[in-house]
Amino acid sequence: MDDNNSIFPKGEKASAAVFTGTAYVNMLVPDKDSVYNCQVYDVVFEAGARNNWHKHPGGQLLLVTAGKGYYQERGKEARLLRPSDVVAIPPGVEHWHGAAPDSEFTHIGISPNTQKGGPEWLGPVTDEEYTEAAR
Repeated sequence: MDDNNSIFPKGEKASAAVFTGTAYVNMLVPDKDSVYNCQVYDVVFEAGARNNWHKHPGGQLLLVTAGKGYYQERGKEARLLRPSDVVAIPPGVEHWHGAAPDSEFTHIGISPNTQKGGPEWLGPVTDEEYTEAAR
């Protein structure tokens, strides 16, 4: 078990092309053979880290397991997330998620309906957008 109380070990460092700050992704069920049409992954965000705006054609589920973070849909207020929170993100909804400035944040992500395609990565969450979310 890692220092952040994650139930899974940290994975590979996430791509700086789609993350601001440092995060780690552990693909638990990569489903490369399309047996389940679903991917399951554990993501650990260091304090202040976040992913870019993005959307999933098949939707996404987040199960928060540790720390404190945020989820925000485009045009809506950010939502504070803590362990045991669950977020169900409909297909095609632009959003981002990441850690609070003062806390690591870990969630299990589930991408269902992967036969519809992978995530579409959009632009970074600006420092202004992040600061507003963290208020």
